[in-house]
Amino acid sequence: MFEIRRYSADQADEWNQFVAQSKNGTFLFDRGYMDYHADRFDDHSLMCYLDGSLYAILPANRREKTLFSHQGLTYGGLVMTDEATTAKICTLFVEINDFLRAEGIERVVYKPVPRVFHSLPSDEDLFAIFLRCRAKLVGRKVSSAVVPQRPVKWKRYRRYAANKGRHDGVEVRQTNDFKAFWTILTDNLAQKHDAKPVHTLEEIALLHRRFPKNIQLWAAFAPTGQMLGATVMYVGEHFAHTQYISASVEGKRLRAMDVLIDHLLHEVFPKVDFFDFGTSNLPDGNELHESLIYQKEGFGGRAVCYDTYEWDV
Repeated sequence: MFEIRRYSADQADEWNQFVAQSKNGTFLFDRGYMDYHADRFDDHSLMCYLDGSLYAILPANRREKTLFSHQGLTYGGLVMTDEATTAKICTLFVEINDFLRAEGIERVVYKPVPRVFHSLPSDEDLFAIFLRCRAKLVGRKVSSAVVPQRPVKWKRYRRYAANKGRHDGVEVRQTNDFKAFWTILTDNLAQKHDAKPVHTLEEIALLHRRFPKNIQLWAAFAPTGQMLGATVMYVGEHFAHTQYISASVEGKRLRAMDVLIDHLLHEVFPKVDFFDFGTSNLPDGNELHESLIYQKEGFGGRAVCYDTYEWDV
């Protein structure tokens, strides 16, 4: 029924147009974003055609005999338009498995697009991998999201902190000073987790230049003009997601993050379907980072799962 092909660079425009029209794709699947680190991954993305028209795509990479969807992205499941039907997606996964088997691939590690990034219900793939692939849930991280149109009341201490910070002169504005924020972010990650940001300063600056509307830097500043902290926002038509967020020691003292989040939720992104704070898991994977999620839930965030599935083809 389906014609399945490996993606090639000369199909970038067709790929990107499909992502833009999809019901569960985000700009992370645009080749301008995916390919910034193409040298690190053996791309094995798939393009699936039905009656000559592109029906679905699968951002993926290969490592030995395993297909991952996609190791360079937070998520990377099957991308579909509103034309996709459950029965056809079930058939498609049977044929994808046949295609992968012929390519010498024995296992699939699959990270579906979390629901907060869907513009329409898009769980056809989850049903299909359960029914046809006998997929097993092997990983689950928890994020926290706010629905601005139905907000959960903030914890009193969060509202007090935002009001206090604003009273002390903390101001929020959009900026392109990624260098200043990367210093704050890098210092915090090194001290707390002995870690580094996933993106280097040069990489995030490059991605911002390619996607200036989708990758935004919002920062809190002291009355002196000093940056106290900031967040890199990944923004789509119906969602806003905090990709990175961090404050300096002075920023924490002045409650800069409370002022920042208050401003973003109520002034900048009040009409998005979901404002997603990102996952709250310890570095080893699935275990809950309780203090981190406590902070996000104080802003009214409630649980959204980022899942990983596996199956043998």
